[in-house]
Amino acid sequence: MYEIDPARTDLIREFEAKPGGPYSAELTLVVNRLRLLPLAERHVLVCRKRGREWVLAKMPPRRGAPVALIEDHVFADYADAVREVFRRRWSAATGRGAGRGAAEG
Repeated sequence: MYEIDPARTDLIREFEAKPGGPYSAELTLVVNRLRLLPLAERHVLVCRKRGREWVLAKMPPRRGAPVALIEDHVFADYADAVREVFRRRWSAATGRGAGRGAAEG
């Protein structure tokens, strides 16, 4: 399985700049790897108001159980919501923070 290099903060900046893509080949590998995190480590978005409101949520450890909404993370901008999911998944996969706007090392 593809291993993410936590030192590649350039990939974080690339994602932050264009969360909807298109991505470079290397960032595509990272995004695909982040989609394969174990359920218990995976953050997702739940749309509460179509096209207007998304809330961050955490997947349950087993399929079929309800997701846990993180009520203090509600977004009116989809791109901002996607960035937050990326940051959390990056942290779960690498053990290092992805920062907000600028990458942490």
